[in-house]
Order: sequence, then C-alpha cells, then structure tokens
Amino acid sequence: MAGPGERNPIPWRVIFATIFAVLAVWIGLSILRELARIVTWLVVAGFLAVILTPAVDFLVNKLRFRRALATLLVFVTGLGLLAAMLYTFIRPIADQAAEFSDNFPEYVADARAGRGPVGGIVTRYDLDERLEQNQDRIRDAINELGSNSFDIVRSLGNALAAGLTIFVLAFLMILQGPQILATGLNVLRDERRERVKRVAGDCTKAITGYMAGNLLISVVAGTATFIFLFVADVPFRGVLALWVAFADLIPLVGATLGAIPTIIVAFLHSTVAGVAAIIFFVVYQQFENHVLQVTIMSRTVNLNPLAVLVSVLCGVELFGILGALLAIPVAGVIQVIVRDLYDERTGRLKPEPTIGSEEIPVSEAG
Repeated sequence: MAGPGERNPIPWRVIFATIFAVLAVWIGLSILRELARIVTWLVVAGFLAVILTPAVDFLVNKLRFRRALATLLVFVTGLGLLAAMLYTFIRPIADQAAEFSDNFPEYVADARAGRGPVGGIVTRYDLDERLEQNQDRIRDAINELGSNSFDIVRSLGNALAAGLTIFVLAFLMILQGPQILATGLNVLRDERRERVKRVAGDCTKAITGYMAGNLLISVVAGTATFIFLFVADVPFRGVLALWVAFADLIPLVGATLGAIPTIIVAFLHSTVAGVAAIIFFVVYQQFENHVLQVTIMSRTVNLNPLAVLVSVLCGVELFGILGALLAIPVAGVIQVIVRDLYDERTGRLKPEPTIGSEEIPVSEAG
C-alpha cells in the first residue's frame, strides 16, 4: 500500500497488457490494409450471396432442387441477364460507331460548311481553325493513348479476374452458407441463438428489400427515359435509357450522372429536344423522389437524409462507386442491429427488431 500522497505503482502486467493490446490493434489494421482488396471482394460477394439466396431457397424448398443445382441455375440465369444487358448496351454503340465511321467524310464536309447542329457549333466557335492549330497536340495525345493500351488491357484483365473471384466466392457462400451458420449458431445458448437468427434474418430482409426496390426504381427510370426519347425521336435511345437505369442505382448523384449525357445528345439532335429533356428529367426526378422513393423504399430502409449522406460518403471513400451502391443497405443493417441492442439495453426487447424513426417491424417493411 502506498502512503498518504503517494501513487500506487501500475502493475507491470497492466503495462505489458496495454502494450500488447496496442500492438495487436496495429498489426490487425496493417493486415487489413494489406488485404484490402480481398476484404472488398468478400464484402461484395457477401452482398451478392444475400441477394441471390432467396431465389436459391425458393428452388430448394418449393421445387425440391438440390442446393448445388439451384445455386448453379440462379448464377447461370443471372450471368445470362448480365450478358444480355451488356449486349444491349454495347451493340448499338458498335453499330453507331461503324455508321459514324462510314459517314465521317460527309460529317466533316457538313461541319466545314456550317450545316447541321455540329456545323453550327464549329462555325460559331471556329473549331475548324483551332483543330488545325492543335493537330500536333491531338496526334501526341492519340499516340500516348496507344502507348498506354497495355495498361488498359491489364486493368481490364484484373477487373475480369476480380469479377470471376467474386462470383466464385458468392457461389461457395450460398452453397456452404447454411452449414456455416448452423455450426456458428450451435456455439450459442438457446435464447441467444434464436435472437441471432431473428436479427440475421431481418438484416437479410433489409438488404434484399433495398436492392429489389432500388432495381425496380432504376427499371422505371430507364423505361420512362426510353419512352421520352422515342417520342422525341432522339438517337441512341436504347443506350441512353440503359445508362440512365444503371446510373440511377447510385444514390444521390446517380440521377444527375444519367441525365447529363442524355440531355447533351438531345441538344445535339435539336434545341427543342434538349429543352424537353431538361424538363423531363426535372419532372421525373420530382416524381421519383416524392412518389417512387417514398412508396418503394421508405418502409424497407427508413433512414433519415443525414444518415444516407454520411453512409454514402463513407462508402465512396472506402470502396468508390461500389461503396456508394452498398452504403445504404449497410446502414440499414447497422440500424436493425443497433435498434435491437438499444431495445435490450432499455429492457423493452421486441419480438422482432424495428427500423426507422417510426420503429416499423422489419416483417412489415417493404
């Protein structure tokens, strides 16, 4: 015992335990930083597995498929739909590029003579003269692009390898998921096991509900855009509609990213079509924000705007565009877990967790 005015010495085991804890945290963070790519693949594969598991379970439970065959069938169907979407997106671009190449001399002659929408822009801003003055710079830029083609091919190869790895991981997660979960749950006490199973199921509902709702909204956006462009007789309507649908998947900025190229192409077609495109996207965004989002999404992942913004910013900082896509469902999962922990702490644990400020039961959401 220390005398009056003296401090009790800190035991060496406390000092060593503190140093060990700090070193362990530092080593863990270093390992995570080195394995950041693999962690990203696992996160994406996990979300993909969660999204596809209901379809696999339907084939297994309702149609009596073996789980391996059901998983393979779901993945083949998903890859087929993805290939069809890419074909629909790329084929018009290839056809229009070939047509543009065949008619390029005519386009150049019209531009030099000041005819057509491009010709008016060339004449107004003296682009023809500026093009001649900067031919050397343009040639150097093209040559530099050619010299970097190996890097581009390597990046595409890495992306293809990453995508294949993610699909394999997701396939194995779906196939072995029930066994892994059962093994982990057997370690817990009965009451804790039931609670974990319930919360995990509710988290799955939050993820699948958000993804399904977001996909439905994107389909509506793409369909509405295609109908408008068809009525306005704007070219590249199929490609532009697919781009709007894809960009609309990205929270907050996706609608703007989808609208800008469409408006530019509409203005190149005609000034009237460009103005009409601006009006269309302004009106549609109001409809999507105040009708579609409220109807489809609010009861599935009921987050306040600040939580949405913070989650998207964190997701973009960590994983880029992919993080933006996954940010809101992750925030919804965290919300379900935190709500359940809060209910337990306050002694008012509900039969099932709730989401949102209105505390809506997850089984009633969506």
